Amino acid sequence: MTASHWLVKSEPATYAFADLQRDGRTVWDGVRNNAAALHLKAMKTGDSVFFYHSQEGLAVVGVAEVVREAYPDPSDPAGRFVAVELAPVRPLGRPVTLAAMKAEPALAGMAMLRQSRLSVSPVSPAEWATILRMAEGD
Repeated sequence: MTASHWLVKSEPATYAFADLQRDGRTVWDGVRNNAAALHLKAMKTGDSVFFYHSQEGLAVVGVAEVVREAYPDPSDPAGRFVAVELAPVRPLGRPVTLAAMKAEPALAGMAMLRQSRLSVSPVSPAEWATILRMAEGD
């Protein structure tokens, strides 16, 4: 089975990619949007994840991997939502900014650009390849 690709957003002042690198692994919890929560439930171990800095930076800055699939979110006392666990893979060669993504025709249909409020969204294989190519500075 082919792994899926995802994008998660975090404000760097709250939890930056450097924090994930330092920690080696983290619980991705606190997601309360139903659509984003459905994406968390769909994540499988081994799936690749772009780490996007929101609020400040506004760029994809690293690649992570799903290392634990959805389980009850420990920060949700009602037990309605799930969390996953992520581990860092590598920082991108150079950040891919929101402006650059919006300017790239190949990313016009990207879920993150169409539903910008979602903190977790799917990334197609073609979008994944495009963002990696942009990060390599071709």
